[in-house]
Parts: sequence; structure tokens; C-alpha cells
Amino acid sequence: MLKLKSVMAAVGLSVLAATTWAADITGAGATFPYPIYAKWAEAYKKETGTGLNYQSIGSSGGIRQIRAKTVTFGASDAPVPGADLDKDGMVQFPAIIGGTVPVVNLEGFKPGELRITGPVMAEMFMGKITKWNDAKFVALNPGKKLPDQAITVVHRADGSGTTYNWTDYLTAISKEWADTVGKGAAVKWPAASSVGGKGNEGVAANVNRVKGAIGYVEYAYVKKNNMNFLQLQNADGKYVSPDDTTFAAAAAGADWFSVPGMGISMVNAKGATSWPVSTASFILMYKDPSDKNLSKEAIKFFDWAFKSGKGLATELDYVALPDALTKQIRERVWTQIKN
Repeated sequence: MLKLKSVMAAVGLSVLAATTWAADITGAGATFPYPIYAKWAEAYKKETGTGLNYQSIGSSGGIRQIRAKTVTFGASDAPVPGADLDKDGMVQFPAIIGGTVPVVNLEGFKPGELRITGPVMAEMFMGKITKWNDAKFVALNPGKKLPDQAITVVHRADGSGTTYNWTDYLTAISKEWADTVGKGAAVKWPAASSVGGKGNEGVAANVNRVKGAIGYVEYAYVKKNNMNFLQLQNADGKYVSPDDTTFAAAAAGADWFSVPGMGISMVNAKGATSWPVSTASFILMYKDPSDKNLSKEAIKFFDWAFKSGKGLATELDYVALPDALTKQIRERVWTQIKN
């Protein structure tokens, strides 16, 4: 079992110590939503007495755990295709919306002071732009004294839904990236100067450690680790900063049931205020669970989160699902689960 106390300390959240958590409900997977799941679990435990043991091990790990039936639910930021859901006898639904953010370690600049476009960032992650004073980046930031400093790419070392969404975005805005690297929970990173980190926690730690680094993490990790981020140009050509309002703008036009398992992509969404790498994090559960009592308790937990956890989500700059959508999840998804 993952030592929750040490992980919580690394993330910087004030949550219950691992020894006080009741292992009534078990889940595992994505690190992207871990900060809000921890906050929800703390509040839910106080209100109901029911605990949640969530292992923040990455989306690929979460999918493996739920398929092995060692947890009540799996969590993944990379949605499982509808055909695989049918084969496994599972349902999938979004639980929270957030955003993946380019973070840097550059002295002398405030968060959001520097700007970047998707194509230029793709060249950095491909290793084609290797210095921070490269002419293409300088042109986007006139008047800024950029250092003659090497760029080190920091990426996930584990199978990751955050990586899936990040590479989904790079694939959408760069044909060269699409043709040579593509998207996935794990990819072959092309930059010669690169280092991996486990979980959003590991990427955040490595970016803060390595001078000249650039990486990608969920926004809650940016806030908790006081990280420097880049403004990013969106599909409408506007430079935007990450926060709950720009994530919500990207999600506004989402047609959730247009894709089996609700696994839509929100990257590079239209809209003047949309954050280009917004995403949902998904929950996986069996239609015919082996432990129906725990499955029922997990649904109660997410039902409570949808109704009562919105304020906690906003505090961490996640976006809670709208009431109309959670109503559809109750009626169209949870009714498929035999509890």
C-alpha cells in the first residue's frame, strides 16, 4: 500500500495521517486529481465516518489495479476506449476537470510573465530548441532578457494520463510531433537533455531542482509548489493563464456523450479564454462488482463530492462538474452498476 502520509507531505496538502484513514473504499490511479481526492476524502471522512484509501500511482497503474480487481475504482486521465470498457465490463465517468500546465525553472521571471505558443513548445520538447534565448522564444517575449541557458525537459517516468493529455495537445498543434512522437500514456521522449519523474509530484520536484528545466504538471501542483508557469497561446490566438475559469471555458462546449465512455478530448478547445490543455479525470468501475457494498460506498462518495465538494475543488483551481452533467451520470452511468 502506498504510504499516503509521505505522498501528502510531498504534495503539500493538509490531510489526515495515513493511520487515521479507514480502508472502506479503495481506489488507485491518476496523480492529476490526487489533491482534490485527498481533500474530498478528508471532508467525507469527517462527515460520514467512511474513509477512502487512494493510491496516487499514475493512470496506467490505476487501470491495471481495477482490471486486477484489487481496488473499488480505478482513476485515469487517459480515458479508456469504449470497446475496452465493454470487454472489461466497466463504466467510465468524469469526476473533475483541471488543466495541465507548462512549468519552468528560470530565475528572474514571475509566474505567467513569459509566453509560449504550442508549436514552439513542441520544438522544446522535441529537443530542437535547446536554449532559452533561442530566437523563436525570444520573438514571443520582446523586451525580456532571456538567459543563454540549456533547456532540460522534465517528463513523467511512469505511465501517465497527464502525459497522455500533454502529448494529445502537442499532437494537435504540431504535425512534426504527431508524425514522430504521437500521443500516449508513455512515449519515447526525443529531447537529448531530459529527465523523468514519477507522478506529478516527481515532475514538480525535478523542475524545481533543475535550473533551466521545463515540464508539465496539473495546476494544483503548480500552486502548492509555488512554481513558475508559462502563459500559453490558445486556439483563438489569445495568451491565457491557467486557472479554474480558463479550464471551465475549455469545458463549456464539451459533448460528453458523443464518445463511448464519455472519453472526450478538450485539448486546444475553441474560445478566447480557454486553457489549451484542459482535461477531465475519469473513474472506472465494474458494472457487476465483486464487492457490491464497497461499490455502493464509492458511488456514495462521488455523489457527495458532486453535491458538496465544489467549494473544495474551487480552492484548488479544479472545476467541478456542472449539475446537469452529474445528473446525467447518475441516470445514464451509475444505473448500469449492479449494487
